[in-house]
Amino acid sequence: MKGLFVCFFCASSIALFAQPELRQAKVDRNVVYGMYSGLALLMDVYYPEQPNGYGVIHISGSGWSKPLGLDARLLNHQGHVEIEGTALVAAGYTVFSINHRATPRFTYPAAVEDAQRAVRYIRHHADQYNIAADRIGAVGGSSGGHLVCMLGVLDGTENRPDASAINLESAKVQCVIARAPPTTFISSKEELIGEHFLNMRLRQARDTTSAEYQLAREASPIFHVSADDPPFLFLHGDQDDIVPFSMSEIMQDALQAEHIPVRLLKIEGAGHGPAFPGALHLPDLGEERVKWLDKHLKKP
Repeated sequence: MKGLFVCFFCASSIALFAQPELRQAKVDRNVVYGMYSGLALLMDVYYPEQPNGYGVIHISGSGWSKPLGLDARLLNHQGHVEIEGTALVAAGYTVFSINHRATPRFTYPAAVEDAQRAVRYIRHHADQYNIAADRIGAVGGSSGGHLVCMLGVLDGTENRPDASAINLESAKVQCVIARAPPTTFISSKEELIGEHFLNMRLRQARDTTSAEYQLAREASPIFHVSADDPPFLFLHGDQDDIVPFSMSEIMQDALQAEHIPVRLLKIEGAGHGPAFPGALHLPDLGEERVKWLDKHLKKP
């Protein structure tokens, strides 16, 4: 694996980039959902032509990493946003696509903290966005898939730096769709995912008495699964050489053991990426996402 996450996801530093368009009625760019020591945490809000009253947070994949240059592309201005969000907006969902702090400057748990803060901000301002505060979905791929998994399995009370009205909101979402998510950072194999994200040598995490093991376990969605978790849909290529297909399989097993509604859609022949390169028979994944949200997020 040796740095494949960073090599695969890091974009070149280019001054100007086209901003995503999701055939929305309107879009609010660069909404500040939080501040970190003077650093603004930003998101774009895409409003549908015919809103259905539900909101979905979207997190693009990046290997949890972005270039250090001041001209680096925004996380939520990647092509992932259009690929994964267009069908949602067309179906009436209000989509909140976020940036988060990234490696190498910021390591775990910064990205998780930011994702939770974003959910709290959206929930606190649900009336402003005309969405149901108690029914928020989450969609993400790869490292973004890891983060939306965490939003589903964590209790939603973690990472509250203070008792402000926003931070007292729950950060737990009610429906999750994850593409090729890393679900554990503890592995007996040589393929080690997320060393730069956790800022440690993951081989040390094989020792269950080590501090590395405790940190890797804390950051792994699979170790937080419980009976109160929301429905999960996984989309994963069976030829993925970046995040093994088994990551979704073991997460599916863990959720099923707790009787959580879960589905794993295996994309035959597909490798890693939002467009599932190499797929032999690619289904309409926009339709699959909308069907899952319609069935499980709108459920009272």
